[in-house]
Amino acid sequence: MDDGKLTDFEDEDHESFQLRPERSDLGARLDRYVADNLPSLSRGTVQGLIESGHVRVDGFQRKPKFRMTPGEVVTVEVPPPQLDEILPDAIPLTVVYEDADVIVIDKPAGMVVHPAPGHARGTLANALVAHVPGISVGGSLRPGIVHRLDKDTSGLIVAAKTDRGRNALVSQWEERTVEKSYLTLVSGVVEDSEATIDAPIGRDPKNRQRMAVVRSGRPAVTHFRVVERFSNSTLLEVSIETGRTHQIRVHLAFIGHPVVGDRIYGREHPADSYLQRQFLHASGLGFRLPDGTHKQFAAPLPEDLERTLNQIRAQASFRD
Repeated sequence: MDDGKLTDFEDEDHESFQLRPERSDLGARLDRYVADNLPSLSRGTVQGLIESGHVRVDGFQRKPKFRMTPGEVVTVEVPPPQLDEILPDAIPLTVVYEDADVIVIDKPAGMVVHPAPGHARGTLANALVAHVPGISVGGSLRPGIVHRLDKDTSGLIVAAKTDRGRNALVSQWEERTVEKSYLTLVSGVVEDSEATIDAPIGRDPKNRQRMAVVRSGRPAVTHFRVVERFSNSTLLEVSIETGRTHQIRVHLAFIGHPVVGDRIYGREHPADSYLQRQFLHASGLGFRLPDGTHKQFAAPLPEDLERTLNQIRAQASFRD
């Protein structure tokens, strides 16, 4: 858990949260308490989760009007969208690799991975259902997406087309054997040529819409090495052992070098005038196929990020 009240788990097909009522929550209705502490869920959604048994207090299903007592543990499971809600959208995809079981996509910035309230269409999941009409995972017409990229993060993401593919991918994520690398431009000049950030991540107790490094958060490990230094920024290659929400962005901000263009964890940077999103790209992905063959994939920087680097280099050359 992060601030003594909430723990989240986000690398599965669903999200799970643990809430721990405090003295100030004494007597609060269960539905209102959960909605207040999980602002991404509407009260109506919370009531539906309670009625369907996805919210439990100390392991027991309760009614929405159940009154809270400090010391209880409220577990909230948010299941994935209903299978029949994932409709096919014929969105062009940059396919890096595809076989009978898995597909690797170079996701563009701006594309949401999973359908969610406000993003029922136009997501990667919708595009995959259209791209692979016979996709079947868990006996449904649903792609097996086992990891995520933020909406404004571009780069490599793998999805399963079959149960065989999903089982192979899930086991590797659980064993932390998947190789994930990123390219990112950060504010300031990073002095260390390479380093590791080992700091737990959880919900920010001051702003529950954000994540933060907090002592009681979940373990998170990020490695980086310097690729190129500029006068007021540094290009890094980053790899992660864990996959916490916003991990790279939170860790780099924690050491004083936030990702350039990051509107949540960053700070103003000259590149903000021509960069419309965070400079973060999933450039490398390595894993075993279901038949045991190891594959390594790479995705070049997209045009907007390459253009940003070229402008920074040009400015440096002009000053020289």
